[in-house]
Amino acid sequence: MSKLAIFGEIWAFMRVRKKWWLFPIVIMLTFLGLVLVFAQGSALAPFIYTIF
Repeated sequence: MSKLAIFGEIWAFMRVRKKWWLFPIVIMLTFLGLVLVFAQGSALAPFIYTIF
């Protein structure tokens, strides 16, 4: 199973179970994770980590 297959599984779950309110949560968690990964090696890291 590929690492990107999890998004297909989540989409199928939301479509079948009609859990559309999960979509904004998944998007925000993905965005937050990407920000943390890309800012880890930059000069912004100390400022981002103080938020949390």
